Amino acid sequence: MPANEESAGTGARVLAFGGYQPDKVVTNDDLAKIVDTSDEWIRARVGIESRRVARDDETVADMAEAAGAKALAASGLTPSSIDLVVVATCTPEVQIPNVSATVAYRLGITAPGAYDLNAACAGFCYALAAASDSVRAGSARYALVIGAEKLTSWIDWNDRSTCIIFADGAGAAVVGPAGAGEPSGIGPVVWGSAGDMAGRITIPSRTGSLRQDGQAVFRWATTALHPVALEACVRAGVTPADISAFVPHQANLRIVEAIARKLGIPRDRVADDITHAGNTSSASIPLALSRMAEQGRLQPGTPALLLGFGAGLSYAAQVITLP
Repeated sequence: MPANEESAGTGARVLAFGGYQPDKVVTNDDLAKIVDTSDEWIRARVGIESRRVARDDETVADMAEAAGAKALAASGLTPSSIDLVVVATCTPEVQIPNVSATVAYRLGITAPGAYDLNAACAGFCYALAAASDSVRAGSARYALVIGAEKLTSWIDWNDRSTCIIFADGAGAAVVGPAGAGEPSGIGPVVWGSAGDMAGRITIPSRTGSLRQDGQAVFRWATTALHPVALEACVRAGVTPADISAFVPHQANLRIVEAIARKLGIPRDRVADDITHAGNTSSASIPLALSRMAEQGRLQPGTPALLLGFGAGLSYAAQVITLP
């Protein structure tokens, strides 16, 4: 029976995570040598202590490949099992060819559906929702979903408001069908956008650098997004008290903690990968999940709440069952 017929009508679930960070560590003290800042100033405002920066010759596809390979290995599947690859990224070196087809080929995945998706920092949640829908509809049996960014290629290192925040990395998840009689392990996505605020985070030209109105974004994120997360819980049939891990986009530790407080989720259940990873846009949620799994902070079979948000301004949330 063809894979699409076999999986049609089933639920979807996450099977495994994988993450990758470049080797180069840039500390706050390193940045203080470049711009007017300090370790204390950065920690107080965004909660970052260090971040990772890719080599000049290290591409988005390189990082996506590394994270995807780890997730695939953790899933126990072979490359031949994957029939859809989705890469969420807003920082590809070129627009054509897409990152996804290149990564699929490098991983030995033969002739999958392959496309890139740009919802900036909400990208992974968008891509996970699309992959889940594909599995449930029977368009794919197993999907590899990757968030990968090289934001430092788009940063003005003399701009204190951005160079202290953004970093590079990749995270990935393998999505497959839920078992017979099991509920779907990826809940309905709650997504949307605030296009009237699109100008708050921009790269104004092909040769420009990232600019953002940090205060406006902070106010929006800390006031508008917790209802989105609550609605994702409602649609998944859980409450915030049931959530064993809250993994929001790692934009700013103050934002992460403010949303968690409004949801009533205890601090020890909240991802804080931004402290040593920085803001990696679409990579931040799967990268944080991969790190939490390595640290033993994830409880298999329990619900986790994901919340992506950023440029666009786009946002998305869903509840998943942890593998």
